[in-house]
Amino acid sequence: MAQVFRAIERNGFSYAINEEFAEIVAHVLGRVIDPDAIYRGATGPQPAESVMVCYGGDGTLLEGIQRLSDKSIPVAGINFGHLGFLTTATREGVDALFDDIARGRLLTQPRTMLRIEGICDAPQPLLALNEVAVQRLEASMIKVIARVDGQTVAQYNGDGVIVATPTGSTAYSLSAGGPIVAPSCACFVISPLAPHNFGIRPVVVPDSSRLELDLHTRRGAAQLSIDNRTYRLEDGSRIRITRANERILLAVPHNISFYETLHSKMMWDVDIRN
Repeated sequence: MAQVFRAIERNGFSYAINEEFAEIVAHVLGRVIDPDAIYRGATGPQPAESVMVCYGGDGTLLEGIQRLSDKSIPVAGINFGHLGFLTTATREGVDALFDDIARGRLLTQPRTMLRIEGICDAPQPLLALNEVAVQRLEASMIKVIARVDGQTVAQYNGDGVIVATPTGSTAYSLSAGGPIVAPSCACFVISPLAPHNFGIRPVVVPDSSRLELDLHTRRGAAQLSIDNRTYRLEDGSRIRITRANERILLAVPHNISFYETLHSKMMWDVDIRN
C-alpha cells in the first residue's frame, strides 16, 4: 500500500480515492487523506487522461467499475487477491504499472459489458462486466425460463442460471461448467446452475441477442447477482439483458497474451504425473 503512494508521488500524479480505502490508509499507514481527494459512492467527473487503479483482487476491480462514472476511463488492477484474471499488475509490478501510466504506455483492451433491466428496487439500467446470475435463496429449486430474441432456449430447473460475458467466462460461469471464451469473442454464455435435467448444457449466443430470464419460485424469493452486487427478486420477475453501449477499457500486461495468462493461472502447464 505504501508502495502505491510512493509511486503516485514519484510520478507527480494527483489522485482521488474512495472513502472506505481512505479509512484503511489512515489505519494502516497513519496517512490522513485530504478530504478534497476523497469521493463517496461514484467517482463523479474526473480530469482527462485519468486512470482508475484498483488495489485488491478481481472483486475490488469489479466494485471499482461499478463506481466509475465515466466508463471511457481505463481501469487497471493491482492483484492482492488470488487468481486475478482481471488485474494487471502483481505486487512486484506496482512501480512498472505507474511508470507505464506516466509515459502513456498503458495497454488496454475494450471489454463488453451487460446491460440489465427489470430489477424493481434498483436504478435502471445496471451494468455488469462479468456476469448476471439468478439464484435460489430457499431450499427448494427455482425455475428460470431463458429466451433469446423471443425464442425459448431452455427451462432451467435447479439452482439458477448465469449469463456471462467473455470476460466473465473465467469467473462464476467457469465454476458452473461453462466454457472459457477469449475476450475478443462477440458472444454471451448461458450456463445452468446445478440443473435437475442432466441433458442441459451451457449455450453460447451472439452478443447482439436480446435475452430474457423469467423467474418462477415455489415459495419465497430469489437473488440476482450482478458482478459483486446482489438484489432480491420476487416470483414472476423478468430480467432483460442486452449488450451495453458502454465498454470497459481494461488494462492488460505487455507481451503476455490471454492464452499465456490462462495456462499460467490455471496451471495447465503443470504435469500432475510428476
